[in-house]
Amino acid sequence: MAENNKNYDASNITALEGLEAVRLRPGMYIGSTDTKGLHHLVWEVVDNSIDEHLAGHCSEITVKILKGNQISVSDDGRGIPVGMHEKLQKSALEVVMTVLHAGGKFDKDTYKVSGGLHGVGVSCVNALSEYVRAEVRREGKMYVQEYSEGIPKEAVKEIGTSTESGTTITFKPDTTIFEELEYKWDVLANRLKEQSFLNKGLKLKLIDERGEELREEDFFSEGGLVEFVQFLDESRTPLIDHPIHVSGKEDNVEIEVALQYNTSYSENIYSFVNNIATREGGTHVSGFRRAVNRVFSKYGEENGMFSKLKFKIAGEDFREGMTAIVSVKVPDPQFKGQTKGELGNSEVTGIVSRAVGEVLSAYLEENPKQAKRIVEKVILAATAREAARKARDMVQRKNVLAGGGLPGKLADCSSKDPVECEIFLVEGDSAGGTAKQGRDRMFQAILPLRGKILNVEKALEHKIYENEEIKNMFTALGVSIVEKDGERALNIEKLRYHKIVIMCDADVDGSHIVTLILTFFFRYMRPLVEQGHIYVAAPPLYQVSKSKKSVYCWSEEERQNAINVYSGGDPENVNSIKIQRYKGLGEMNAEQLWETTMDPAERTLRRVTIEDNLDADRTFSMLMGDEVPPRRKFIEENAKYANVDV
Repeated sequence: MAENNKNYDASNITALEGLEAVRLRPGMYIGSTDTKGLHHLVWEVVDNSIDEHLAGHCSEITVKILKGNQISVSDDGRGIPVGMHEKLQKSALEVVMTVLHAGGKFDKDTYKVSGGLHGVGVSCVNALSEYVRAEVRREGKMYVQEYSEGIPKEAVKEIGTSTESGTTITFKPDTTIFEELEYKWDVLANRLKEQSFLNKGLKLKLIDERGEELREEDFFSEGGLVEFVQFLDESRTPLIDHPIHVSGKEDNVEIEVALQYNTSYSENIYSFVNNIATREGGTHVSGFRRAVNRVFSKYGEENGMFSKLKFKIAGEDFREGMTAIVSVKVPDPQFKGQTKGELGNSEVTGIVSRAVGEVLSAYLEENPKQAKRIVEKVILAATAREAARKARDMVQRKNVLAGGGLPGKLADCSSKDPVECEIFLVEGDSAGGTAKQGRDRMFQAILPLRGKILNVEKALEHKIYENEEIKNMFTALGVSIVEKDGERALNIEKLRYHKIVIMCDADVDGSHIVTLILTFFFRYMRPLVEQGHIYVAAPPLYQVSKSKKSVYCWSEEERQNAINVYSGGDPENVNSIKIQRYKGLGEMNAEQLWETTMDPAERTLRRVTIEDNLDADRTFSMLMGDEVPPRRKFIEENAKYANVDV
């Protein structure tokens, strides 16, 4: 073994002071430095204001997007204390703004419950911003302190009087840390709307000052979670007259649940702890599911409604067509994992189960007609699940017996390394043939899909596994459905391609097919989306040519720029320019398709991500469900983004 002669002693140990660690490793504190991390800065500040609301001292929060993509968050709470901190001998405001894990939320007398995903708070925002201004209105006076990269520019100073109380934090994210610096209205609006439902009675306002015209929207809910469920189910047909509402408190744990049954085939349970979304669920969700299974099983059996079934009802059958919000307030939440996406407090399971069980039992007894509808839906779900299991087993057994059973239309690649392999799901046999000719056979596989696949949003599950195109996708990808503890999950251990690229025509029909395929992945193969395996190809809309020169264009703006360049700005020269509109992939030859859409060195692939599960669920339901009015409204608002020839 070779010796390393370099000394390793105390001088090699680096102790980062203050907020240096945050700037050095920002991903450890806010998850990432992409657009998700950028928006996380806003959530950290907003969460502090919401904690003030939970403590009973804040009724209104305003978030402003200022010019230059700066953010201002203002509340009417008590205002951050500005007095001298006894231990650190500096203003409490400066401590809160510059010291990690410092703040009132660690004192249970100040905040009984508090949010904050990573618990690093506003000091982390300060560290990752090139400029921050903290303004405090408190006890009739106004105070301010400014910072640069987390370092105070000067001491906290009193700048005047104020008849109001509260805090305003204004910050400009550091351009050297974040990959992009554009705040998205929809991301901010969706989160604030969600928080208005979770905090009924709290007024939230979003203002965008970046454009020529001021954009403004208010968020306020009197009905809380009941309104939340109705909002999520706006595009679905309800099965019962009104959502079931649960509210209770035990051992200082507050429970609130709202659930609604609809005629869809999907289960949508969203959970929160202290207003923070828990994407992986946890003990509060386990308690909810336990109560639903127990109460409905007992009701169905006691009323003889399951007696004729030849198979056992599973837990998932009770939740098909259910939309539910499970929210708990826990004084000392214990989370599993670094991202705090799963609640681990074991005592919460029983607390939620008892509260939900009591209300559900009373509801079923008091509403026999509604109860009958729900149980009939459960029986239909169980019957469909059994049929789906048989159809799925047929597909998976056929694959095993056939020694792989890859679809006949699949043109596979030579490499067997999933990491370097990619598969293109191509619209139509014609485009599929062109793609097969233009691809790199070493790592690119082609699977042509015939027309529009089944709309899984409106289909029983066994029909999905009987659909030829969907069966081909399952077998080509190498994934399977497995059952464990009565619950089903997607097994992607044998995934054959780490890039799954949806490649459709650049027109309205192509966009519809992309949406159909994405709906299928979201509903039945969501782990592939969550782990970043799904992409959408971006074929060009135009080819602009003059003489022997040509350029591809992906937008109307690029087309116009190309015309201007080739014409030299002279309108008389425009007639000599040839413009080809590609309405379909089949209009390109193999070489063109390769160099514009498939060549890794030149192409543009859009990775499909889920920024907000609730918003994605609601959007797919609206686009692909039965209710027409919400879809019409969406189309009218977004028609300008469609590739339509006029």
